[in-house]
Amino acid sequence: MALKATIYKATVQLADMDRNVYADHELTIARHPSETDERMMVRILVFALNAPVDNDHGALEFAKDMWDSEEPALWQKDLTGQMLHWIEVGQPEERRLLQCSGRARRASVYSFASSTSQWWSGVADKISRARNLNVWQIPSEQARALATLADRSMKLDVTVQDGTIWVGNGQHSVEVSLQRLFGNSEK
Repeated sequence: MALKATIYKATVQLADMDRNVYADHELTIARHPSETDERMMVRILVFALNAPVDNDHGALEFAKDMWDSEEPALWQKDLTGQMLHWIEVGQPEERRLLQCSGRARRASVYSFASSTSQWWSGVADKISRARNLNVWQIPSEQARALATLADRSMKLDVTVQDGTIWVGNGQHSVEVSLQRLFGNSEK
């Protein structure tokens, strides 16, 4: 018998002063049986960092990357179904990076493992022609700290100011400092 996803609910109050995006999001997260709290919380953070100002050009959504290898962790499609933003969480291989870059107007990768520098040194030279790709590193100790905020029903505040990110649940707060590994100045 196959294991089923565990459903998590998160209310995210976003105040991104760097992008002038202020919104409340009610998220339903289907957590794959093999997904860790750390990865799930990184997906929620990545959602907040990439949430559009409005959904006039399509909403940012969680995709089924853990169930379907053809999908990313998150994506934003316009109202015609064209891929605007393809977002990977983890350390995809070179082929996957070039593929996602070719499928969307914009592509992003957020790596959070302690092995990020090793992974990046193996793929960096091979993906230099992907002009619409941004690669970010979330320090592994900060990603682990995010996992401590995980709960089946969460109320999270995400604040972004001057490149620093704070994620809190009313009792605890985690500071996150993204490091750009590749790409242009847009998130």
